[in-house]
Amino acid sequence: MPRRNRVDPWGDLHAVAPRGLLTGNRGCVVDDHERVVRHHGSSLWITCLTEFRDWRWPLARPRRWTPLFFLDDAVALAAGHRPCATCRRADYAAYRDAVTHAIDAPLPLLAWQLNERLEVERHRRGRGLVRAGDRIVWSARYAELPDGTVVVAPDGSCRLVIEDRLLRFTFDGWVGATPRPFVGEATVLTPPTSVAALAHGYQALLHPSTRTG
Repeated sequence: MPRRNRVDPWGDLHAVAPRGLLTGNRGCVVDDHERVVRHHGSSLWITCLTEFRDWRWPLARPRRWTPLFFLDDAVALAAGHRPCATCRRADYAAYRDAVTHAIDAPLPLLAWQLNERLEVERHRRGRGLVRAGDRIVWSARYAELPDGTVVVAPDGSCRLVIEDRLLRFTFDGWVGATPRPFVGEATVLTPPTSVAALAHGYQALLHPSTRTG
């Protein structure tokens, strides 16, 4: 029986077989009996490589961070995570530099500044933001969205923007290609900071199904 540690684009946890390309964490989400009892345990939400320096970590160690699993970077970014500065150093630097450029900051943003921006965008109300359940979504023009952005379709499904297509999320991959609109407004799930990163040079690690879906 799979553990409930697979993350969907909304940031919710599921017990399904596929693990995806990336792992990561948002603090400890289990109790002393290794049962998932919380959505997150920290404001540090990162995504990591599944293998790094032969490090090993228990899947549900109480009072320590809990490994989570993501189909790919698009899912992780939509859920509100960012690349880890340790095991994904180059990706972290590219993400940081892209956000720094997007907001025209005089110096490269620090990790805590990225974390703070993402936390605000995940959980709090702000200008142009509305709640959809426990998550915040926002509106942007379809034509302005970069590849790697996840939007919410009218039927409630999560769709990946990739070139001239929209692909529907499943835990096995991105499927069911439909034409991407280039007019009108999209309901965007990926936080604005991560969309800015994608629009300013960050290259998300995408699941192979994006080439065939």
